[in-house]
Amino acid sequence: MLAASGFITIALFLAAVLSRKVSVLVALTALPIVVALVTGFGGQLGTLIGDGLVKVAPVAIMITFAVLYFSLMIDAGLFDPAVARVLRWAKGDPLKITVGTAVLTLLVALDGDGASTFLITVSALLPIYQRLGMRRLVLAGVICLGAGVMNMIPWGGPTARAMAALHLSAGDVFLPVIPALVAGIVWVLVAAFLIGRSERKRLGVIELDDVVPKAEPRAGWDRFRFWFNVVLTLALVGVLLAQLFPLEVVFVVAFIVAVIVNRPSWAAQQELFAKHGGNVVLVTAMIFAAGVFTGILGGTGMIGAMARWLVGVIPDGAGGALPLIVAITSMPLSLVFTPDAYYFGVLPVIAETSAAFGGSAAEVGRAAILGQMTTGFPLSPLTASTFILLGMTGVDLGAHQRFIFKWAFGTTVVMTAVALLTGAISV
Repeated sequence: MLAASGFITIALFLAAVLSRKVSVLVALTALPIVVALVTGFGGQLGTLIGDGLVKVAPVAIMITFAVLYFSLMIDAGLFDPAVARVLRWAKGDPLKITVGTAVLTLLVALDGDGASTFLITVSALLPIYQRLGMRRLVLAGVICLGAGVMNMIPWGGPTARAMAALHLSAGDVFLPVIPALVAGIVWVLVAAFLIGRSERKRLGVIELDDVVPKAEPRAGWDRFRFWFNVVLTLALVGVLLAQLFPLEVVFVVAFIVAVIVNRPSWAAQQELFAKHGGNVVLVTAMIFAAGVFTGILGGTGMIGAMARWLVGVIPDGAGGALPLIVAITSMPLSLVFTPDAYYFGVLPVIAETSAAFGGSAAEVGRAAILGQMTTGFPLSPLTASTFILLGMTGVDLGAHQRFIFKWAFGTTVVMTAVALLTGAISV
């Protein structure tokens, strides 16, 4: 009965999300509540929902302050010198411009927001592509690869969803796959080099001296603030990697320090919150809604019952290979499922099934972000940010998918191999 109720709930959730008849927020909250009432768990709803919200609260806090921190850093111009240097270095060489596109995307995508990444990178690079006659397809494809890899950071969509759905921390899901992330970044740069080389063969090198205007030199307080932001960001990354404090605590403290230095006045702080608060509210509301969903399905025993049913139908030899299967299959599945449908509807059941075979839910979570991050963002037609990128570059979705799919799948393969070698996932 519990297994059947769980499968029905997930089926209704997937149908609601994929049909786009209701919002993800409503589907994550209303459906499990209705099912709990129908199956006789109405008297426990308060406890079930409360437990679920408590478990996802650290993830929601971390995402809130991480997005605000990196949005503030971008607004403060922390990455402007790097952007200018890359553009001046690339000049009129299509190969350098393509590699530079990847580097800029990797930097700008640190804020975890796809829309702002596309706005900044396309706005900076599209005029150069047009002047040289480079294909817009290359611009959209390379940005897709860079943004996809960086979406693996803990405050990016897939990893945040995996942590919320499985009630795990960044230390459980993200830190073990850092070597795989580094390998993915290297692969993206290699892919950009190979794509750029073909553009250079097609167009040749054109000398351009005015690729980017010269920035005014920083002086006085602006110069101090810039270097303060550099040191603070490096310290933040160091503390994150060393796991000295919980990630949500690190970002709360770092943001408070950064906003005092960069936006000391009340009016300036209000402007910051008004500009970026919408993105923060949407993401954190979704995380808390996921807490309701997983709190009810987990607390009532539905997830466990579904996992026990799957254990009975999966051959024993295949149980240990679930993380690898998830890593490879989650990429094509991202073209069928939205990130919300996959992470909140499918992943918890797979993780519980893996645990029944003696595996680790954390490994399944890591495997999921190795595949989903390359195509669910921004290659899938089910992801809204995909159309922001395509709209700004003027590229057709089908042409974009045909051009970049093999490179995106290569990213998944490379990162999965490194994850296996480093023990982040096992077979």
